[in-house]
Amino acid sequence: MEDVHIEAPFAVEFPLPFRVLLLGGLGILCWATNLHGLNLLGIDVAGALELRPQDAGFLSSPRLTVPPRTQGDARALARAVYRLFFAYGTSMAAAWLLFRICTRDLQEYVDWYKFIPAVSMLCVVMGAIFPFGVLQSHVRDQFLLAIRRCCSSPTSMPTYFSDIILADIMTSFAKVIGDIWLSVRMFWPGGSLLVFPSQDGWQGMIVPVLMSIPYLIRFRQCVIDYMLPTNTSKRPMWNALKYASSFPVIFLSAAQRTVANDIAIEKGVFDVGEHPLFRLWLLSVAINSLYSFWWDVTNDWGLELLRPKAKIGVRHAPRQLVLPTLHTQETVAGTSSLHTRSPSQRHRILNGDATDYTPSSRALPEKNSSHPWGLRHTLLFPAIVYPFVIFLNLVLRLTWSVKLSSHLHHASSSTSLGGDSDSGFYVPGAAVIFWIEVAELFRRWIWVFFRVEWECVKRREQEQEFAPEINDLELEGLGLDVQGGSLQHSSGSGDVVFDEKATE
Repeated sequence: MEDVHIEAPFAVEFPLPFRVLLLGGLGILCWATNLHGLNLLGIDVAGALELRPQDAGFLSSPRLTVPPRTQGDARALARAVYRLFFAYGTSMAAAWLLFRICTRDLQEYVDWYKFIPAVSMLCVVMGAIFPFGVLQSHVRDQFLLAIRRCCSSPTSMPTYFSDIILADIMTSFAKVIGDIWLSVRMFWPGGSLLVFPSQDGWQGMIVPVLMSIPYLIRFRQCVIDYMLPTNTSKRPMWNALKYASSFPVIFLSAAQRTVANDIAIEKGVFDVGEHPLFRLWLLSVAINSLYSFWWDVTNDWGLELLRPKAKIGVRHAPRQLVLPTLHTQETVAGTSSLHTRSPSQRHRILNGDATDYTPSSRALPEKNSSHPWGLRHTLLFPAIVYPFVIFLNLVLRLTWSVKLSSHLHHASSSTSLGGDSDSGFYVPGAAVIFWIEVAELFRRWIWVFFRVEWECVKRREQEQEFAPEINDLELEGLGLDVQGGSLQHSSGSGDVVFDEKATE
């Protein structure tokens, strides 16, 4: 029996391929507003995302107040992304309007003109890889190179912070990636924009595998950071487990689709609520959602709300192998390529995961006064914003199961229990799934603001905390010892003392 799922009438006005294109455009707009908003808020977004190779010096951490040159970098990048969105949005809107005019919102005409969304998606792919200097080619080139770096970065190098942001954004598009495949199936001869393609046999595993790719990329990044010889932290491993917890949600959902079909044939009801597989899937959803929420608040945003009290205010000792990385830095500080500069300085300071840092009292001496409960000392946004964002993140995280669960996507559309569409019942849920995907993009848009904020605050605090130790290590590497207010050279036959006061 084929598993047929009718999507009309929503597909008549807004078929799945155009929904995919719209979500892609919203992603571009969200990224442009992230860059623009962070710059307006005074955050050194270009430095945090390591978009300026000339700032690859050791103590060039992102500033909390943006200098004029940096403002120009961020504004120029935001304007370029805005222009790319305008070109993308106008062309896709024109294609959608043409589709509506041709079909006249009549179901019998939809498949006659399905070549319009097919050509639109093909134009997007061609535009992304277009080799000539048009359509903001530098932005497209940076994006394609970043994608390639996420997928095939060397295992001997720590992960760029910009690649972490990109890979996390890609996880919010996991469902969209699966919908791209379904859209292609609809374009095939015999396919229809009004009917979900059947996913019997091995075809039922294609969408879950495609949806798993972003999580697999992020999982690989965490494993690389954990396996680095200079790493002494277990946090990359715990972070990798967070992304691994998404796999049971995705694949158990795919398995439930087969179970639901069997139950529908046996009982005539499309329901899997009593099946043990459903309970196992529900447990996986709870673990993934709550663990991801805790990680967002505690590690990605650096807030103390859910942090164990024993770890609040704990200062980590300086890591080993700082001096060799300092001298290695000199060989790449002058490079101009975005993709050949040195890795993020968090690895040069701590040689650990990006989140492996707890602010200490030494980091910002002027910030030792009490701060809002559950937050942190240094806040770049108004304190009242944080509780609202935490609650919103929790609510949207709990919808994660719907976004990752293909069986709910199909059950929400009208379903033919016996292979005949006339005998099925209709549940108008395709629009609900679409708006849940939009809500996930909104959640990720907010997440980027606070993730970049914490990265700036953390690096600034690391600079203040570890700069004295690093200076001492540099002097020791040159054969100099710090004794009181003097520098004493200990090599050679005699000691040469440089008195700082005498040289003033």
